[in-house]
Amino acid sequence: MTTSAQVTCITPGLPPAIDGVGDYALNVARQLRQDFSIETHFIVGNPSWAGTKEIDRFGIGQVSERSVDRLWSLLDSNSQKTATILLHYVGYGYAKRGCPFWLVNALEKWRKVNNNGSLVTMFHELYATGPIWASSFWLSPVQKNLAVRLARLSDRCLTSHQGYAQIIHELSSGKHSQIPAIPVFSNIGEPKQVPPLAHRPRSLVVFGSSSNRLRVYQRSLSNLVLTCQQLEIEEIWDVGPPTGLDLSKIDGIPVVVMGKKTAAEISAILLNSVAGFFDYHTQYLAKSGVFAAYSAHGTIPIGIFYNALQMDGLEAGKHYWLADRPTARLSLEVGQAIADNAYTWYQSHNLSVQAKTFATQLLSQNN
Repeated sequence: MTTSAQVTCITPGLPPAIDGVGDYALNVARQLRQDFSIETHFIVGNPSWAGTKEIDRFGIGQVSERSVDRLWSLLDSNSQKTATILLHYVGYGYAKRGCPFWLVNALEKWRKVNNNGSLVTMFHELYATGPIWASSFWLSPVQKNLAVRLARLSDRCLTSHQGYAQIIHELSSGKHSQIPAIPVFSNIGEPKQVPPLAHRPRSLVVFGSSSNRLRVYQRSLSNLVLTCQQLEIEEIWDVGPPTGLDLSKIDGIPVVVMGKKTAAEISAILLNSVAGFFDYHTQYLAKSGVFAAYSAHGTIPIGIFYNALQMDGLEAGKHYWLADRPTARLSLEVGQAIADNAYTWYQSHNLSVQAKTFATQLLSQNN
């Protein structure tokens, strides 16, 4: 299938900013161009974003302030006739409190004058929840209302989590019944071949944001130590922004603080490691770029228990190991089976597969 379709993609950020959604949006655009000749024009919904006006020959516009008028002017500009919009939605990416009224209001205005236009929304998040003493508790109804408006405004929707797909169906009052739930892909690349664990150095990686890695070292330290003992780990590689911790050694095992690295460098690190450790809610692993990276590189994904609910085709003990609830003693042989299962699971929704799903949604005719 080939086409000369043009898509306007709204995203909260793009490189060089560290932004998982922005990286995701750019990788999708690259694959859509390569596989389907679909060209993308980006609009960055963050006035503080510091980047160029073009990446990989993709044109980029940017709101100078978060307002209906500023976004509308970019959508309505003569140089960019917007017939199809792909929105990467995460409320907190477009507003400090996760309530981007300006974004939804502008899209409603665009819809009124573009009856034949298409709005395809990728819901990376829906709305926050939390205890009564947290701001998220009080903001949740407002965020949910915006998600309702956006779901009903959209012609087609996608998401990265099965649970979200059901919620979107309900929020849209049944308008959307076929909602692809596609787990995120690896933003640091997808190696065509991965070496067996027995051929790799006995290294373990802790990769991700500062907060995610802090949870590993502060909340899951004993489980990390046990994992290292069972796999006979010789080095721990810490990859990501600074945590503020002194990580020279853990239980006598040297910790190599790698800092921020390029995607290619991180990919090489993972291919030379036997395991990757995470402390992330297992119910939402399909949304985790870190889990996707571990899976795509054939490492053993190792986390800790959150709850027994398993979704998106993932099973504890089969696609990832729970360090605090082991079903057997972890060995390289046991880990190899888990790494193989995670790798196979990942291939069903890799970047090429996802680009095909996005192309189908973007090129479909509105009813």
